[in-house]
Amino acid sequence: MKKFFIFFFVITMIVSLSYAKEVKIGALVDLTGPTADVGKPYADGVKDCVRWFNDNGGLNGDKIKLIMVDYGYKIPQAISAYKKFKREKVVAIHGWGTGDTEALTKFIKKDKIPYFSASYSEHLTDAKKNPYNFLVGVTYSDQARIALKYIKKYGVKKTVAFVYNDTGFGRSPFFPDGEDFAKTIGVKVVDKEVVGLKSLDATSQLLNMAKHDPEYALVQETYMATSTILKDAKKLGIETKFIGFNWTFGKTLIKLAQDATEGFLATNPFALWTDTDVKGIKFLRELNKKYHPNVTFRKINYIQGFSSMYVMLSGLKMANKNYKGENLKKIYESMKGFDTMGLTAPVTFTSTSHKGVRALRIYRINNGQMKPITDYISVE
Repeated sequence: MKKFFIFFFVITMIVSLSYAKEVKIGALVDLTGPTADVGKPYADGVKDCVRWFNDNGGLNGDKIKLIMVDYGYKIPQAISAYKKFKREKVVAIHGWGTGDTEALTKFIKKDKIPYFSASYSEHLTDAKKNPYNFLVGVTYSDQARIALKYIKKYGVKKTVAFVYNDTGFGRSPFFPDGEDFAKTIGVKVVDKEVVGLKSLDATSQLLNMAKHDPEYALVQETYMATSTILKDAKKLGIETKFIGFNWTFGKTLIKLAQDATEGFLATNPFALWTDTDVKGIKFLRELNKKYHPNVTFRKINYIQGFSSMYVMLSGLKMANKNYKGENLKKIYESMKGFDTMGLTAPVTFTSTSHKGVRALRIYRINNGQMKPITDYISVE
């Protein structure tokens, strides 16, 4: 009888091992390009999420192999990376920027590969046009709408300027969605200024903006350009109130711009490392004690990367080893109020919209501290 049980155990192990397999996932990241300031910590979050899943059974026993490519924020390199992912037979891809994600949509649709990205461009969320694109975050357009609603409610003059970089990412919130919404609710757009992602001087743009005297300015940049804008605005004595979107906001901005960040507002869909009452932040703090014992603080972009990959991998796990694109699409579209441990508002995808998160809080920086000044706000 003992020999029988040993034989049975060995056969069971052989069968289970033969059934388990390696599941490949692609990841397009910017570690060396103009958005590397936010791209590096985001990529760290993606990697740690994969590591945690693998350490906890993978995808129902299947091991995840992450194939990560640094494309330097260049669309031709992104297309080359996508071809590599396809050759490797990845079952899903986590992408990065707006321009490259939008350039890849036709391939993604044809190949039926679920594609999550760090771009929150609203164009990507139309499930009919882009059936395999998903995003875990509030779209740039919705961030603009929520900021404009705030200006409409609390503004005196109710005038606004748009400050952005001349890329797909930079233009995404404003043209046409932000412009159209401002007109609809009665907020007047009085100026538009372009500041490059790596600009070290924005004096001329700010002086030109000051001529139009906007009460508020909405900023679509990353840390470097935002810090330049805030420091130059302080130097010039400009009294316009600045509201940045999610990639502008974090402790890194405070380090770069210091007291020039006083009063800076931001639309933020994600929990912060300092939100120690949030279940997901408690979890990530413990995870980092284990994986990175010398790290005491994580940028918000790390939390973004982990959150997005957490939703992607959770869907793959729900698929119960059926990784065909059509099945994964159905799985994601069945997610209703999915809990990210409070790292974001609950995630919901539908057969018509792949906007994962629909609500955010507005934060203000005071005395070097980032604090929410609203509860969760939705445009709906």
